Amino acid sequence: MGAGVSAPAPPTFKEALRFWLKLGFVSFGGPAGQIAIMHRELVERYRWISERRFLHALNYCMVLPGPEAQQLATYIGWLLHGVRGGIAAGALFVLPSLGILVALSWIYMRFGSVPVIAAVLYAVKPAVVAIVLAAAWRIGKRALPHPLLWAIAAAAFAALFVFDVPFPLVILGAAVTGFVGGRAAPQVFRSAGHALAAGAHEPALIDDDTPTPAHARHSSSRLAATIAFFVILWTGVLALLAARFGLHGDFTVMGWFFTKAALLTFGGAYAVLPYVFEAAVDTYAWATASQMIDGLALGETTPGPLIMVVAFVGFVGGWAHAPLGPGALALAGTLGACVATFFTFLPSFLFILAGAPLIEHTRDDLKLTAPLTAITAAVVGVIVNLGVFLAWHVFWPAASPQAPFAGRIDVVALAIAAIAFGAMVWRRVGVIPVVAAAAATGLVLWAIAR
Repeated sequence: MGAGVSAPAPPTFKEALRFWLKLGFVSFGGPAGQIAIMHRELVERYRWISERRFLHALNYCMVLPGPEAQQLATYIGWLLHGVRGGIAAGALFVLPSLGILVALSWIYMRFGSVPVIAAVLYAVKPAVVAIVLAAAWRIGKRALPHPLLWAIAAAAFAALFVFDVPFPLVILGAAVTGFVGGRAAPQVFRSAGHALAAGAHEPALIDDDTPTPAHARHSSSRLAATIAFFVILWTGVLALLAARFGLHGDFTVMGWFFTKAALLTFGGAYAVLPYVFEAAVDTYAWATASQMIDGLALGETTPGPLIMVVAFVGFVGGWAHAPLGPGALALAGTLGACVATFFTFLPSFLFILAGAPLIEHTRDDLKLTAPLTAITAAVVGVIVNLGVFLAWHVFWPAASPQAPFAGRIDVVALAIAAIAFGAMVWRRVGVIPVVAAAAATGLVLWAIAR
């Protein structure tokens, strides 16, 4: 512990709201970048939660379907302020992204391609690569204290990058490895967990040995009530849509479809996007293939989870099918975006508010912590794989699977990424100024090229 340093004062609910709202506007970089932002702010800057408790929560979120970064925010908000804190944190993680995507979708449908936006996104993309790789660097230094854990991380990277193993199988393999390893070499997996808190670190509000708060303790009656509430909420909203727009109306179908999609997002957004792509284009004709590609680009370079591309799908589907009439295309699009977002993220709130008390109850049980420790190690490899994947597309824009290094390397993008990575890792510059500087660079390059 840091000598002479006391734990920070508990944040008020209003202070926490301000933080979660700010996070919603700056959560670039996909799940790895978003987790990196939360780690830097919550663990290192504000010290609201310790490294070990942070990673314990993250491990649980990694094995759930849905966006793990948003679920992690919900989990920590719930630890700090109970159910209202979890709902506020999870909602504010998504709402800014929803607003931005609705605005960009309207611009896209109304005006088509906008060069100045494309210029900003061009420069932000390499900064996103740097954010992801910096996250792997920081988490890897703390989560891999033993060669066996390095081997798990390397195996996870090779499985994804070289052998194209599905993400859920990688996580399952890591969990099995941890379960077996916890029995065969318990000191490795126990020490790995404690190594996250070892050495000089300043005390946190929710520290390694902080007792579980009363609202976070497991209760069978509370679990049943939570599940019942979410089932009633889901059924009620879907019934309202069916009553207003018909059982086979676009918004009703969106509610049912995006619920199914939310439950299939094991492995992150990239695992479920082909399913969404095929349904939106071929089954329901909500969007064209070209529009889906443009929507994915918007989703990748705006704050919030990548799965927020569903808001673009909902907007374009509402605009194209005009269920509110030809004079209300923007309103129909906005409603479609809201329906898609609501039904995509509702299960994530259920998984955290219902399941997190069980996870808190078992956080010192080696039978659970050993698999989760191995999953943490695998996550480092997963993050590196994502960084390499993004770097390949950003630095070799003409590349394809048939010609992986076609065309010239984009030296401007490479320079932006290198500067951003160095600023974050060695100068400890925050993600906000890095993204802002990258966006400004894009504007300057656009102005010069005009």
